[in-house]
Amino acid sequence: MRSQKLVRLSLCAALLCAFPVFAEEAKQAQPIDNILVVVNEDVITRHELDTRLAVVVRQLKKQGTLLPEPAVLERQILERMIGDMLQTQFAKETGLRIDDAQLDKALTRIAQQNKLASLSAFRNKLEQDGIDFNKFREEIRTEILTTRLREREVDSKLVISENEIENYLKNQSKQAGKGEELQLAHIMVVVPEQASAEKIQTYRLKAEQALAKLRAGAPFAQVAAGYSDAGDALQGGNLGWRSADRIPGMFVEAIQKMKPGEVSEILRSPNGFHILKLVDRRSKDAPLVITQTHARHILIKTSELVPENEAKNRLSEIKQRIDNGADFAAQAKLYSEDGSAAQGGDLGWLSPGETVSEFEGPMDALKVKQISGLVQSGFGWHLIQVLERRDTDVSAEQKKLQARNAIRTFRSDEAFQDWLRQLRDRAFIEYRTAAH
Repeated sequence: MRSQKLVRLSLCAALLCAFPVFAEEAKQAQPIDNILVVVNEDVITRHELDTRLAVVVRQLKKQGTLLPEPAVLERQILERMIGDMLQTQFAKETGLRIDDAQLDKALTRIAQQNKLASLSAFRNKLEQDGIDFNKFREEIRTEILTTRLREREVDSKLVISENEIENYLKNQSKQAGKGEELQLAHIMVVVPEQASAEKIQTYRLKAEQALAKLRAGAPFAQVAAGYSDAGDALQGGNLGWRSADRIPGMFVEAIQKMKPGEVSEILRSPNGFHILKLVDRRSKDAPLVITQTHARHILIKTSELVPENEAKNRLSEIKQRIDNGADFAAQAKLYSEDGSAAQGGDLGWLSPGETVSEFEGPMDALKVKQISGLVQSGFGWHLIQVLERRDTDVSAEQKKLQARNAIRTFRSDEAFQDWLRQLRDRAFIEYRTAAH
């Protein structure tokens, strides 16, 4: 559980800014619904692609991003739809579910973010804009599902050693610009692990085509939307503000030589080709004092053999015993499926950002000595107790935490792409009709 940082998608950025397009869709004639791709036992149709494409086009226009060539954008969207479908299929096969109660909580948060007082008000707003609420609801369910799947299959399995952290900090200490933050955008062309020399050259050519368009004056966001394989491609490849210790070491040197607005040459990493744009620089002041929480927990994991409801019921029985006087630590030693079980579930002192947000939020809401209700994360179901809190100077620890998170972010992206490629390699995928 410790140091597992969730990499997540933004529901609002990806879906809410686009929902008015469905009203326009409703006014258009229904296209012929040809099957474009067979993905195992499911299919992607022309109408489904057109619907997703319309959402993305609306999103890009709202962001002010010039659209890529139609054929390029269609290919990008279709490949992403295949990836989404494979993940949804795998989640179903392995017993991962998002029940209606969890879904309603997520929808309520989205409604609040859109300044709507209730879920019913949100539904009315969607329907006024011509949006099928049930369809929107299922889109959100899929979004949560794929996020939890990535947590379970990728993020939870990453192990970062102390040697990696020390080496990272040593390398960072040699770099200039430690007191500044960098706003970055990127384009990534993924290269499969077992790709032949001929295939690698094909992927490099794709990166060179993207760079040529940039050199010719094409907007970075437009080229990223058309060429990048990264999950943020449709947001223009925007990585936001990052300190130097959150940028892969192999990229730092190239960035430090660049001025705001400049684009790098093609950079090669183990997982593909990259093009970086330095958007801006600014100075930063690293916080020295933070509030830490000393907590313990009991975890019942979900898996193919232990579905959500069974895990929840097991933990509910444990909580009932604790409520009736059973010792928390003893119950953790007996039943918790986390590595902390031998220590009675003790996680030690936790800093902000050191656990996944689904765990950290409920933990932060607890008073000292208070025990939570049942809390769900991508790892399973938790029972949390806060033992102590303190404000502490964590300069050295903070540097280590930042280093760990930076390594985790980079390795998580690589590991997720590898996992997705493996999932795809095992699948039956047949293209029936050209997407354009």
